[in-house]
Amino acid sequence: MKFYRAFLLPLLALAQVAFCAEDYYNVLGIDRQANDKQIKSAYRQLSKKYHPDKNPNDPTAHDKFVEVSEAYEALSDAESRKIYDQYGHDGLKQRTQGQHHDPFDLFSRFFGGGGHFGNQPGQRRGHNVEVKIGIALRDFYNGHTTEFQWDRQQLCDECEGTGAADRVVHRCGACGGKGSRLVRSQFAPGMITQVQMQCDACGGRGKTIPHRCPACHGERVVRRPTTVALTIQRGMADGARAVYENEADASPDWVAGDLVVTLVEKEPSLDDDNPDRVDGVFFRRKGDDLFWREVLSLREALLGDWTRNLTHLDGHIVRLSRSRGGVVQPGHVETVPGEGMPRWHEDGDSVYHKTEFGNLFVEYVVVLPDQMESGMEKELWALFQKWRLKKGVDLHKDSGRPEKPVMHDEEHEHGHDHGHDHEEL
Repeated sequence: MKFYRAFLLPLLALAQVAFCAEDYYNVLGIDRQANDKQIKSAYRQLSKKYHPDKNPNDPTAHDKFVEVSEAYEALSDAESRKIYDQYGHDGLKQRTQGQHHDPFDLFSRFFGGGGHFGNQPGQRRGHNVEVKIGIALRDFYNGHTTEFQWDRQQLCDECEGTGAADRVVHRCGACGGKGSRLVRSQFAPGMITQVQMQCDACGGRGKTIPHRCPACHGERVVRRPTTVALTIQRGMADGARAVYENEADASPDWVAGDLVVTLVEKEPSLDDDNPDRVDGVFFRRKGDDLFWREVLSLREALLGDWTRNLTHLDGHIVRLSRSRGGVVQPGHVETVPGEGMPRWHEDGDSVYHKTEFGNLFVEYVVVLPDQMESGMEKELWALFQKWRLKKGVDLHKDSGRPEKPVMHDEEHEHGHDHGHDHEEL
């Protein structure tokens, strides 16, 4: 019994430690079949979410940040991930025994620059990068998640941003690692000046690389197509901006700036933006309202008795109609309440907020026939003459205008020049 107790107690203790350590896949919120892209995306979001610089009043943020970093280091390396999948935390600890990994250093290598968000004294910050992305109106209406690519400057993975194939970098012997030198020059007899200039031996870096990295040629950075996930929320404005902190061009010499994405409504295209063949692809937007132009025939405008079913941007039907005898004047604008754009709100359509909508304005355009058959023309003429003589309004007669044109010569003859002196042109 004593033998079993001595044997089982360490195993139970080890099992308890393994049980208490949360699964790395759960930490990153991914499944066990996740690929490298999904692992990087999860770390990108969670490391910024729990970074202590962004959570100064949350004492648990640091621990979560460290945990996310440990999970990413374990799963981003193919060999360590294989060991973790087979033997769990215990097997991984045996492989990394004695090694210390700084989570802020990992953050620095991933995003470029320092391990913090650029609020540390003396840190340089890189420039922001602005990108415009064309978005279809239906995506502004419904909300949409998509991706786009841009060529981002990144730290070279082969040399880990050192520029050296063997990751060995020496201090520049010419400038002593300062990156600049004092150059003495004589511009007149007995007159010497000293000018501080960038060291030409190391290019101002203060370091030299004996064996340049073949991937980046010693530049420490490379440009690669980078995929960025983009979420368009319902009702976002044309020209709205999405800011990705510290995801602009990276460099070992500065903290990466922000990637600023501007959403711009693009021209409608039936082929690319309208797979469901909805009518609303040709809506025009102004703020939270939508505008539509509907064409009516003369008969429909005059006599009514018509129906139009518009398929909206999300597929629901908006019915326009007039009963028999309902006249529509050319250029008339009808307001359809609640059929415009959703009004954007940070909580969206949730238990905290109910989405409201703008209006749809429908302008009616009446198309007249450019020619008629003679029989039809005669019948219409007779019909209109009958009702014109009975109840019609003579617009010309009621206007008070002359019955016939009056020429200038006739005015002189009858003395109706109204005191005006007419000059011959």
